[in-house]
Amino acid sequence: MAQRMFNTNLRNEQAWLAVGSLMVLATVAIAIALIYTRGVMIPFVLAIFITTVVSPVVDFEVSRLRFPRPLAIFIALMLALAILVLLGAVLTFAVQTIVHSSNEYSERVTNLTERVFDDLETYKIHIDKPLVLSELKARLPQIITDAVGTITTLLSSGFLIMIFVIFLLIGRDPHARHTGIYADIEATIRSYIATKFAISAVTGVLVGVILWALKMPMAWLFGLFACLLNFIPNIGSIAATLLPIPIALTEFAGNPWMILAVVGIPGLIHMSIGNFVEPKLMGRGLELHPVTVLLALAFWGLLWGVIGMVLAVPIVATIRIVVSRFSTTRWLGDLLAGRLPGADQPSPDYLGPVDKPAAIV
Repeated sequence: MAQRMFNTNLRNEQAWLAVGSLMVLATVAIAIALIYTRGVMIPFVLAIFITTVVSPVVDFEVSRLRFPRPLAIFIALMLALAILVLLGAVLTFAVQTIVHSSNEYSERVTNLTERVFDDLETYKIHIDKPLVLSELKARLPQIITDAVGTITTLLSSGFLIMIFVIFLLIGRDPHARHTGIYADIEATIRSYIATKFAISAVTGVLVGVILWALKMPMAWLFGLFACLLNFIPNIGSIAATLLPIPIALTEFAGNPWMILAVVGIPGLIHMSIGNFVEPKLMGRGLELHPVTVLLALAFWGLLWGVIGMVLAVPIVATIRIVVSRFSTTRWLGDLLAGRLPGADQPSPDYLGPVDKPAAIV
């Protein structure tokens, strides 16, 4: 009897080992495929998210207003086009502002670095200052150029995104009443996108106004960065808070309180909105552990760059919802939500919405 139980446990462990190995190999294969197809997959995923936002318009027009389906789709397409035009205008303004201010920002960073090296030399700490400064002068414009290139690539994909949106709307049945996993995914993505857009806009305006009131140079540029970087959870808000430091140190030299205000007040805004306002507005939340969010940002950033980091959270949230619906993969959904196997925690309700505070992402 004991020998039979031992053999059964051994077979189970071997089966789990085989499944785990296959999952690793499948993940690597999918990652390679996503890298090579990024030119098509990024617009397709963006089109799915845009369709998720505008599809309720089609459903309402057809089912409630009794509009013909072609007319309802046309109105939804105009709405999607307006969203894309608005997004394109914001990104174009961002590109122009970044290019216009890049030289000044690079010069300020270089001057600050040179001052730090001079201070270090007074403490007998010698650094090859010409080499470091030359590398810095060469690398900073390249970083800015790469950021502009990412935005330009996204703008050039607008036509392809629109084509995908058209076919996704045409293939959607406005009379269908989606329930279960599909409705859960759709509601989660729609809530996340709407909340992120609203919160990012408010964050950018608040940061820009505060820095302008403090007489900070390029205040509205940093407000724009705060808006755009807020779409990258956790890391984006930290980067947006630290970006003004080189300008603040050179502009308010000798006034540490102003430097502290330039960094501290925007940081307080990001922390307050990210930890209190956003979870309240997002309702259920995405049920993703902070470590899961960081790993998702690293993984999708490695595959698709900055755009991948923006899309990482809704993609992983969708994966969590899907795997949590099946008993064989429910452990993976628990792991993504931060619930370790065997931990003494209440089991969440995977088959329907639950009323609990949102996870902070």
